[in-house]
Amino acid sequence: MTRFILRALISAVGLWAATRWVPGIRIDDAPTLVLAGLLLGVVNAIVRPILVILTLPITILSLGLFLLVVNTAMVALVAWMLPGFHIYGGFWSAFATALIVWITGWLASWLIGPRGRIDVSVRKL
Repeated sequence: MTRFILRALISAVGLWAATRWVPGIRIDDAPTLVLAGLLLGVVNAIVRPILVILTLPITILSLGLFLLVVNTAMVALVAWMLPGFHIYGGFWSAFATALIVWITGWLASWLIGPRGRIDVSVRKL
């Protein structure tokens, strides 16, 4: 459970960065931002795997690039479900937001590690 909350907070950080860098993305307040991160985590855990399986042939044909469209759809779904999360710029704003959230999550996973804790590597000489 703590791992899910940590990933949701990382998604919220990515959404916050997207509101700063992407024109056409707006989140009204901080509680909505945290709720958007949590909702994005739930949507990615439940809806995204189903959508990935349904779009598997086109994902294979596009060499995996269609997964970016699936991630964009997940961001748009969260914006549609959550009243304080607005996408005014259409597909490209949602696409840029999905990229920023993905990069933020990737960097955080690289720093935190797969188990949700900070890994320290010690080399003895």
